[in-house]
Amino acid sequence: MSRKKFIESCGATCSNWNWSWSFINKEKKQIIFGVWTINIEDIYWKIFSSTWIKNEKGQKSKGFNQSKEHIRLIEEENYELYVFKMFHDSNNKTEIIKISKFEANLIQKRLMKKEDSWYAVDINELSLAEEIFDNENRFFEGAKETVTVNKYERNLDARNRCIEIHGYFCKVCGFDFEKFYGTYGAKYIHVHHLIPLYEIQKEYKVCPEKDLIPVCANCHAMIHRGRGTISIEELKAHINKEYNIFFSPVPIVLDGNTH
Repeated sequence: MSRKKFIESCGATCSNWNWSWSFINKEKKQIIFGVWTINIEDIYWKIFSSTWIKNEKGQKSKGFNQSKEHIRLIEEENYELYVFKMFHDSNNKTEIIKISKFEANLIQKRLMKKEDSWYAVDINELSLAEEIFDNENRFFEGAKETVTVNKYERNLDARNRCIEIHGYFCKVCGFDFEKFYGTYGAKYIHVHHLIPLYEIQKEYKVCPEKDLIPVCANCHAMIHRGRGTISIEELKAHINKEYNIFFSPVPIVLDGNTH
């Protein structure tokens, strides 16, 4: 099956089959990006960059504006993102990268922006990806980083203060990385915003005690699974119902109320 036939079988199309690397299915509101394997690193699939405006010959990339518009549709009009792998032809002697083969398998991802590049990240690993990029050093948050998932800047000082107050264990399930992994897991934990920054959509002063809470990677992924988020209390209730136990190792005090 050719790439064109594969994309058409998915109900998508493009402006030009020769130079497009992104495709659109308007009926289902889906955007499909072909991702070069050389642009895949761990959980990050790089699908677009503002630096790609020119091709290898220094000429304006013909597919740039189309892909830029497709990024906008994901960010602003809630189009879903799907990707598939493309392998470049290592025997090709020209300066233009050509496809040797591709995987006819669509994978749904979430869009994430860092600096001048956009990445497709696994839905269940989005929170982990954002944790890796958490490197701000101010208590003020809000500088808009992308409208993809309406992600706003995090900061390191607020995160550290949250952990200083609450400790290095999950406030949902009680998991302690150091107790389980020994010194290798010491001082490791995710930090969750109780009110997602994408809902606030403005700069505000973070209160590490009331606005942030430490959670393990698994619970963090479950909180953010799907298009929205669920609360700490909802996740606890699900665990309690699923296992018929009261799974709340420590009380959480928020806004003067114990949870």
